[in-house]
Amino acid sequence: MIPTLPDDVAINCLARIPRSHHPILSLVSKPIRSLLSSSLLYTTRSLLSCDHHFLYLCLRVPTNPSLLFFTLHQSPHPTTSTRRHILVPVPPIPSTPPSVIGSAFAVVGHRIYVLGGSVNDVPSPHVWALDCRVNVWEPAPKMRVGREFPAAGVIGGRIYVIGGCLVDNWSRSRNWAEVFDPKTGSWNPVSSQIEIRDKWMHASAVIDDKMYAMADRGGVKYNPENQSWESVETEVDLGWRGRGCVVDGVLYCYDYLGKIRGFDTKKGEWRELRGVEGLPRFLCGATMTNLGGKLVVVWEENGGSGKEMGIRCAEIVVDRGGDGELWGKIGWSDVVLSVPKGSSIVHCMAVKV
Repeated sequence: MIPTLPDDVAINCLARIPRSHHPILSLVSKPIRSLLSSSLLYTTRSLLSCDHHFLYLCLRVPTNPSLLFFTLHQSPHPTTSTRRHILVPVPPIPSTPPSVIGSAFAVVGHRIYVLGGSVNDVPSPHVWALDCRVNVWEPAPKMRVGREFPAAGVIGGRIYVIGGCLVDNWSRSRNWAEVFDPKTGSWNPVSSQIEIRDKWMHASAVIDDKMYAMADRGGVKYNPENQSWESVETEVDLGWRGRGCVVDGVLYCYDYLGKIRGFDTKKGEWRELRGVEGLPRFLCGATMTNLGGKLVVVWEENGGSGKEMGIRCAEIVVDRGGDGELWGKIGWSDVVLSVPKGSSIVHCMAVKV
């Protein structure tokens, strides 16, 4: 593998090299290229605490009806003519019909799961998983029913999916929600008696090992520990706008004025995130994720009269003051990709590899 070095020492050395250098490193030799895509290398990276969180983004562009996936790379040697942060394409999902809409997304370990969606208004039960270590897609076990615009969340390594399907009173308790265990590869029903009958869910989050799912006319909270359901408090329902995420137990999203706010479930109140006045107002086309404890916001930047627009990303360090105020400090903000005008962000997520 590496001349004069035992294999275990070579693996230990290669595991410490940043993942951004792997494309160049893979050109050295076939054994090294094979090792870079092996589970042994990533197990070693984890044991050495050399693994990192990577941002993945799903886009839709007018010139391509399929979902497009990218991952964020930081250039090790940026120049005046190249960006420091860039989105690199990931292979598309194979054998998937174009124009699929309303899929849900979930991250378990080093895999991104794309769940359901619909084509020509027909909900699909199909699930695909992206192994982010090697950026290869593989089919996963199908859901029990087809779903479009469901809510999805991960608790205890299991994926909970709520809504996105039409069910009658008889089948509601068995089909409206279900759970997937990646270890066994099985889907099982989650009994639900709560009186929320909305089909489409527009937002979801996991806070303190409880799943929140929001519909147009209210929301629900599910606790897997005791298998209990509750209606979501009015404060969360009225303040939850946009596609948000949870950082340090606080739910962040943008409100109807386009300002980033955080909801503290213990205090039951929304607070504006201060210190980020340089960011625009996110009235639409923005999404957020927790990238290793930092709040990352990705949005569509429409500007100029050309045929292209920018996808901009900002990384924010968030902190709670002693008085309960929320403060943010922008670490960096860059245009990470140029796309045709009319493109839209579908989802973003963080994966540790």
